Amino acid sequence: MEYTVQKLANLAGVSTRTLRYYDEIGLLKPARISSSGYRIYGKNEIDKLQLILFYRELGINLESIQDIITSSSFERSKALKEHHQKLLGKRKQLDLLIANVDKTIKSIEGGITMSDREKFEGFKKKLIDDNEKKYGKEIREKYGEEAVNISNSKIKNMTQEEYARVTRIEKDMFEALETAFETGDAASELAKKAADLHRQWISFYWDTYTKEAHAGVARMYVDDERFKAYYDKEKPGIAEFLRDAILIYTGIKL
Repeated sequence: MEYTVQKLANLAGVSTRTLRYYDEIGLLKPARISSSGYRIYGKNEIDKLQLILFYRELGINLESIQDIITSSSFERSKALKEHHQKLLGKRKQLDLLIANVDKTIKSIEGGITMSDREKFEGFKKKLIDDNEKKYGKEIREKYGEEAVNISNSKIKNMTQEEYARVTRIEKDMFEALETAFETGDAASELAKKAADLHRQWISFYWDTYTKEAHAGVARMYVDDERFKAYYDKEKPGIAEFLRDAILIYTGIKL
């Protein structure tokens, strides 16, 4: 079956403007243009649009989607299986948050008693899942399965007070780091304070702290483009400043 822009937009639940934009950037071209000048889409385009919307649902930008679906190694079946697994993961996370909200409502209304740990289960699970999605592979290769699993276990078992404390330390660390960065002196007392707060922060997630491991993480913040982009998004250069401050704090040379 073939569809015009309007019909396909109605079928897929997107706007006609979106489909026209996808055509303009070469992401989803119509199968043909009718004699009347209408864009006409067929089965291949419908399948491709489905994949595009799948990837958009996962938060992937259009440029990356273009690279994925035009790659010579792209396999639709494999892509759908991967997407299926990611959706199952998201459903598990949503189910946990929904259950958490339900328990909270019942607790407020006097139906059940909710432990402090239960109140934060959904948030801690999301923190673990987000970290695994972004950095799981690299961190496991660098530090090993056991170290990462211990870290995840520590997050799961955090009390309400511990969760609040680590969140506060993270906030204080970034504030101290930004203030120290303005001075340009990675050896200043402010920079040392930021490095020490960073030590306290990561110690919540590590089984044991060592200066060498701390320095290794600091170097990774600069060597890994994703970490560097995360720190530099507001203040370019702050990732290198943090690395230098931590290396000075630990006494380990550049």
